[in-house]
Amino acid sequence: MQSYRKLRGLSQRELAARSGVALSLIRKVEQGERKSVRIETVRAWATALDVTTTALLGPVPETEQQSGNGDRLAPLRQALQGLPADVEDVPTADGLRSAIASAVRLYHDDEYAELTTILPVLVKEAQTPVEHGGPEALAVRARVLQLVGSLATQTRAFDVAEIALEGAVTDAIETGDRVEAASAVITSCWLLLRRRRLDEARSRAVDWADEIEPRMSRATSTELSAWGWLLLRGSAAAIRDNRPDEADEMMRLALSGAVRMGREHGSYHEYFTTFGPATVQMKRVENAVIEHHPERALRLAREVPPGSRPTSDNRNRHLLDVANAHVMLREYDKALDILSQLACEAPAWLPNQRYAKDMLQTIVGRRRTLTPEMRKLANAVGLEP
Repeated sequence: MQSYRKLRGLSQRELAARSGVALSLIRKVEQGERKSVRIETVRAWATALDVTTTALLGPVPETEQQSGNGDRLAPLRQALQGLPADVEDVPTADGLRSAIASAVRLYHDDEYAELTTILPVLVKEAQTPVEHGGPEALAVRARVLQLVGSLATQTRAFDVAEIALEGAVTDAIETGDRVEAASAVITSCWLLLRRRRLDEARSRAVDWADEIEPRMSRATSTELSAWGWLLLRGSAAAIRDNRPDEADEMMRLALSGAVRMGREHGSYHEYFTTFGPATVQMKRVENAVIEHHPERALRLAREVPPGSRPTSDNRNRHLLDVANAHVMLREYDKALDILSQLACEAPAWLPNQRYAKDMLQTIVGRRRTLTPEMRKLANAVGLEP
């Protein structure tokens, strides 16, 4: 960052004024005293310096990647490495599909501990039919690997996620089913976003959206969902990479697909997520928060279609965005109410969200003393002193 700042002829104080980021943080980053900075902060600097966020980003620090999940996922890592399976009976395709549906339900119910136990067995069982060939067996294994990648990305075990999702994309492409392949790519783009590989996430999402773009007049809901989610991933990468025009265009296209559908489509058993007007509206809220427009974010949040049924993880992420908009407006009590709600409703999901920890850290920093409820919440999100 220092080199870009000097090229622009800005002092640290002037960059602080332009970006709205504390001068003390800029000094710590440039002096190497602070290694980890939120991507929203980096984006503020990128906007002030008129560069992409990617130009300022480094790799995700190791301390942010594992969050204590490495050892817990060791059996899953071993299963992905293709260790010999101990399967007495060759599983049937129908049996595997049923097992996958149950596992996906566990994922969306935030039952991560149980899922971590089940998935190594499921990975090995999915390998057995593939040895006998056939696109159907590859599609089943792709679904299993995509679920592994989703769990590992959610719990920040990025090395496991990368292995699983590379396999999922490869298997899905070999099936010849473009929507199946796009589904795996959508999850891989989420991993790239979490790893701050913004340009790669944007490029992959855009390329695949172009590849599978449907004809609106006769596209199925599944085709529209896959295309729409690729656009949402691309928009998320573009807005974080300080490319607002690209982000808006992709969001506009995604909205056109959602409007064509008319309602949320999908279930916990198909492509791991839902898509429709509510999902797109929630992602519009997310983009507004990234752009640091809290009033617009809250207005957009009030326009989320009532009675919609997005998957729990998308809905939970949306609530974090709403909470952050309140933090930006210094409406800390409203933000705390939302975080407390999530601590009760998603106790396994919330501790894996660095976003929630950063918000609570901001709130705690503004208070001289903490209430018992705030201390309880700090423990729930894993906020360290």
